[in-house]
Amino acid sequence: MRDPVTVSTGQTYDRSSIESWVATGNTTCPVTRSPLPDFTLIPNHTLRRLIQDWCVANRSFGVERIPTPKQPAEPSLVRSLLNQAGSASCPNPSRLAALRRLKGLARDSDKNRSVISAHNAREVLIRIAFGGGGGGEELIRLEALAVLVMFPLGEADCVGIASDPAKVGFLANLLFHSSIEARVNSAAMVEMVVVGARCSDLRAAVSGVEEILEGVVEMLRNPIPNPRALKIGIKAMFALCLAKQTRHKAVSAGAAETLVDRLPDFDKCDAERALATVELLCRVPSGCEALADHALTVPLLVKTILKISDRATEYAAGALLALCSASEICQREAVRAGVLTQMLLLVQSDCTDRAKRKAQMLLKLLRDSWPEDSAGNSDDYVYSEVVPF
Repeated sequence: MRDPVTVSTGQTYDRSSIESWVATGNTTCPVTRSPLPDFTLIPNHTLRRLIQDWCVANRSFGVERIPTPKQPAEPSLVRSLLNQAGSASCPNPSRLAALRRLKGLARDSDKNRSVISAHNAREVLIRIAFGGGGGGEELIRLEALAVLVMFPLGEADCVGIASDPAKVGFLANLLFHSSIEARVNSAAMVEMVVVGARCSDLRAAVSGVEEILEGVVEMLRNPIPNPRALKIGIKAMFALCLAKQTRHKAVSAGAAETLVDRLPDFDKCDAERALATVELLCRVPSGCEALADHALTVPLLVKTILKISDRATEYAAGALLALCSASEICQREAVRAGVLTQMLLLVQSDCTDRAKRKAQMLLKLLRDSWPEDSAGNSDDYVYSEVVPF
C-alpha cells in the first residue's frame, strides 16, 4: 500500500485499488461483502506511518520510502472555487486566488483533475479565458487559460474555439506576450484545438494564421527558460503542419531551419515529432528547398537513423528520400554522410516495414553513387519489394 484508506465497514485498502473497485460498479466491501452506504475514504495515517517506517528500516535492501500522499480535493471545495472564479461580481483578487488554488489542486494529482473536470470546469474556464461573460481582466484570463490547458478538451469545445476568429486571434496575440507562461499556455491551447477539431477546414483556418505560425516558430527558435517550452512548441508545430494547405506558410515563417537547428535539443518523444514534422514539410516544394539549403539537414538526418527509435528512423528515412529525390546536391551530401551504410543496416534491422521500404527506395535512387565493388551494383541485390508509400 502507498495510500491506505479506510471505508465505512472498517476495512483498509490502498486508495487506487478501492477507487478502481468502486469505479467498475461495485457497491460492496471487497472483504466483508457488506454494502457500502457511502464511498467516503478516510486516510489511515497510522498504517501509512508504519509503512513509511518499515521502508526506512529496510533502506539498505533498496526499499524506497513512499511519499506522504496529498489528500484529494473535496468536491464542495472545487464547486466553491469554480463559482468564485466564474462570478463577475466577485472581486478580482478573490477570483484570481480561486483560479490559482484550482491550478494547484490540478497539479497535485490525476484524482484532483478528475474531480475538477466532473464539475463542468471546462465550460467555466473557457468562458473566463476567452472573455465571455466572466470578465475580461487580463490576469484572470491568463490564469484561467493556465488551468484550462491542464484538461483535455472535447471536440465541441475545440470547434467552438477554432470557429471563432476572436478566440483564435486572442491565442495568436498571446504567443507574443511578455509572460513566458502565457506564451507556452497559448501554444498548448493551439495544439489542443487543432488536434481536437476534427473538421479539416477549421484545422486549416487555425493553422493558416500567420501570427500563430510565427509565434510557435519563435518559441522554438529562441527557447525560453521554461521546461515546457520546447515540448509544447514542437507539439504545436507538428499539429499545425498536419494541414496540407498551410505547410508553405510554416516554411515561410522559418519552421524548416528552426527544426533542424533544434533537433539535437529534443528528447526521444519530441525528436520523433520534430522528424515527423520535417518529413511533412518535405512534401511541399518550398519545404524541400528550405531544408536542402540548410547545411546540417542531411547530416543530421543520416545520423538519426537507428539512433533514437524506430519511428524516428522511419521519419528520417522518409525525409532523406524526399530530399534526395528533389536534389542531386542532397544525394551527394547524403552519400558523404554515410547514408549507404545506414540504409543497408536499416534494411537488415527490425525496424518497421515502411522504414525498410523507404530505405530500399533510397538505395535504388542512390545506386549510381555506390562504389563499383559494392553489393549495390550487384545483380544479386533485388528491389522487388519496393512499393510506393
